[in-house]
Amino acid sequence: MPKKKYETLKIENIVASGAIAETIDLVDFSEKTENCDLNKKRFPGAVYHIADPKIACLIFSSGKIVITGVRNDEALAAGIAIVTKALKNAGIEPLKKPRIAITNMVCSYNLGRYINLNKLTVTLNVENVEYEPEQFPGLVFRINDPKIVVLIFSSGKIILTGGKTLEDVRMGLDVLEKKLESIM
Repeated sequence: MPKKKYETLKIENIVASGAIAETIDLVDFSEKTENCDLNKKRFPGAVYHIADPKIACLIFSSGKIVITGVRNDEALAAGIAIVTKALKNAGIEPLKKPRIAITNMVCSYNLGRYINLNKLTVTLNVENVEYEPEQFPGLVFRINDPKIVVLIFSSGKIILTGGKTLEDVRMGLDVLEKKLESIM
């Protein structure tokens, strides 16, 4: 039975960023919040680790936040709710509607076949391809629309990054598979 399209597509990480408060007293927040570390000599923001869902948040005094380690929309919403509650518990007023958006998705996919990277390098558009096996074992293929970077390994395993939605990633995968069909 043939594999369903996208069957092996898996979200590995979602990064989201935006604003969660007008300003945040990081010293106060980190002192009142468990699993929140602040070391201004090493990094200008607080690092807040959430166990469930397992995510990390970089929180800045400007009220900006970067959330990483998310695997789906539900985990992102849960993480935002947890950070909002932690801010309130620390006496900091969060925004009524945090302005947070997905900025990057990293997905893995298995083509299920061997890829001759040397042949692929010669055949693909040279401007969008980097392959230096002495430096890195994968081929880097940059797709302009949608703006996706694909790491292709000879095993057939690939990593797609740069998409803001799963639809972006799927469109990038379609572009890649069309290129592969035309040359393989």
